[in-house]
Parts: sequence; structure tokens; C-alpha cells
Amino acid sequence: MSFDVAAIREQFPILKREIDGNPLIYLDNAATTQKPQCVIDALVEYYTTCNSNVHRGAHRLADEATRHFEAARDIVKDFINAPKREEVIWTTGTTEGINIVANGLAALLSAGDEVIATGMEHHANLVTWQQACKASGATLKTVPVLESGELDLDAYQALLSAHTKFVAFPHVSNALGTVNPIKEMTAKAKQFGALVLVDGAQGAAHRKIDVQEIGCDFYAFSGHKIYGPMGIGALWGKESVLAEWPVWRTGGEMISTVTLQDATWNVLPYRFEAGTPNVGDAIAMGEAIRWLSALDREAVEAHEKALLDHATALAEQFEGLTIIGKARDKAGVLSFVMDHGHPADIGFLLDRQGIAVRTGDHCAQPLMARFNVPGTARVSFSIYNTLEEVDALFAALKKVRSMLA
Repeated sequence: MSFDVAAIREQFPILKREIDGNPLIYLDNAATTQKPQCVIDALVEYYTTCNSNVHRGAHRLADEATRHFEAARDIVKDFINAPKREEVIWTTGTTEGINIVANGLAALLSAGDEVIATGMEHHANLVTWQQACKASGATLKTVPVLESGELDLDAYQALLSAHTKFVAFPHVSNALGTVNPIKEMTAKAKQFGALVLVDGAQGAAHRKIDVQEIGCDFYAFSGHKIYGPMGIGALWGKESVLAEWPVWRTGGEMISTVTLQDATWNVLPYRFEAGTPNVGDAIAMGEAIRWLSALDREAVEAHEKALLDHATALAEQFEGLTIIGKARDKAGVLSFVMDHGHPADIGFLLDRQGIAVRTGDHCAQPLMARFNVPGTARVSFSIYNTLEEVDALFAALKKVRSMLA
């Protein structure tokens, strides 16, 4: 394995910033990752050389834009090992992808049907199913979270039944870093004929994805969490499912024929891509995936694990600090509370020392209630973070605790 973190860091211009005279230590990667220069360049290149709407233009710029746009779709297909490019739908991000599925699901469910989610969901993968169940009369059930921050898989098995029509769960918990056994969970749901969606917002940057191996029906993720731009993402779905799935948004591009009284829908993937697409960001997302895929992913994963292991060891020795979520398999997230100071105060004082972390409930209020905390301070690592930054974090936390005591 080979991995040169110094060389990686040189590709991220924002990491040269200072905050109040301190070098930036960016540890909020679960919220969004920073962008390498090649991604920035790809976005600028599109707007300076071939900015145009795609698919329908009869001129050179439209042809070039369409070619780059669809090439990016192929990059996503290969990244997740999708069987067909037509199964890759561009979205504004994971949230929209999940909403596309949820709005269609609401039209397919009926009273007596059951949907299963989990107690560790981001709101985007919980509120959506709540609303689908309310609209259809179906029942939403949730898998409890153990004290370790892992899902109670025995309880999950007990919830599954002939009434289960749909199951949704995160690949990786955004609040705890727990990596869920998604292949195993999918297989159990399939024994009852249920459809399965995986929320891959946190998984895509930290684990290799093979949707065929997972066996799920849908996988959604965002560009901005894998070194691409905000406002772009992808939803993958099995062709056999998507071809009959109810459409959500209507308008241009997603139609085949229109009369004054009726309309028919376009073929996949366009039947779910109404309106002018986010062409530049899709191209830049493709470049981000190309950049990430060119790296030694095993070495990247080992580097991020070393960061988390070092941070966990320091946290366990830190007086007055309690880690929330101690799953056996975790991605690079360390979520914690301290005996002195609200998480918001911790975040503010760390920022004054140049360290960026996330604080609050992390759009996971039921999970915070499960652990009886108002929120946590969340440190989330990425490819460009270093062991020296971990040491600096805990040196800064000592100052924070002394100030708040």
C-alpha cells in the first residue's frame, strides 16, 4: 500500500488557509469534504469552454457539454459497479435521491404495509418515510440502536415480516461513524421480498461500493461528501424497479410526448431528471470520483483508520470526555461530549484555535435522544488529515476544558 498524505494535501488549496492566525485544521468532513484543484479546474473548464444546455442543442457547445455530462454518468456507474448507466440518476444530493424514492413509495404503499428504518437515521432518511407512511396509511417501524452505537440486528430480524414492503438504512452513520452490515441487512430484507434503499451519503467516501454485491434496490449519495461540488449527487436504482417507479417531478427532458391533455414519460434515466440539469457540477463530481478512484483505496482506508484509532485512544484518556458511539466497525467519526461545556461552546472555542468541527444533533435528533444528550461535538476525518492534526485537536481540547471548567 502507498499513501503520501503530504502530497494529497498539496492538491487542496483551502488547506493553506489560516483562521485567526492559526493553520486551518479541517475536521468537519462528514458535513462536506474540501475539493482538490482538479475538481475546481473541471468546474471552471466547463464554464469557460463549453457552457451550454445538454441533449437538445444543435451546436458544438451543446455537443461538448452533453458528451462531458454523460461521461460523468459513466464514471458514477463504474464507481458503484452499477450494471447499466441508465440506472444512474442525477440529483441535487442524497436528500433528493431519497425523496424521489419516498414520493414514489407513497403511491405504492397501502394500509397494512410496513416500512422499516433505523434509530440512527439522518432526518433525510427518516422524515421521508414518515411522510410516505402518513400519505399511504402504511406503518413505519424502526430498528433500535444499542449502547455501542450499533444496530440491534436481532430486533431488525424480528421486525421483518410478510408485511414489510420497504427497508432503508444508512451505509455509515453520520453522527456516530458506525459502519452497518448492509449486505447482510439487505439479504435479510430480501427473504421477505422487500425493496431496500441504502443511504450512502457517508459511505461513498470511506468504503468501496458495489451495488450488485450489496443486493439493494437503491443507493443514494452526494458529490460534496466525496470531494465534489455541493448541489449534485446520484441515485442508483435497479432498472427493473425504476422503469415502473412513479415519477416525482415533471417538466422538460423527462417527457416523451405531450398533448394539451396528457403526457408520457421518457426512458431511463431521463424520466427522473426534469428540467435543466446541473451540468457543470455533474462534470466536476465525475472528476472528483475519477480522482478518488485513482488512489489506493485500501491505503486511504488504512490511513483514515489510523487517524480514528489515534483519536479514540487520546479520547479515552482525556479527563471528562465521553465518546458517543463505540461500534466495532467505524468510519472516521469521533462524536463526544465533555463534562464541562455545551457542544456549541466546544466548537466555538476550537474554531478560535483554527480547528473546524461540527456540533449539534447532526440532523439525527432521535439518535441524540437515544443517548440522552442534546448533541455532540463531532470530529470527522478525511484523506488529507494527519496524526499531527489529531494531536493538535486534543491539545486544543485541553485549553477548551480549562476555559469551561
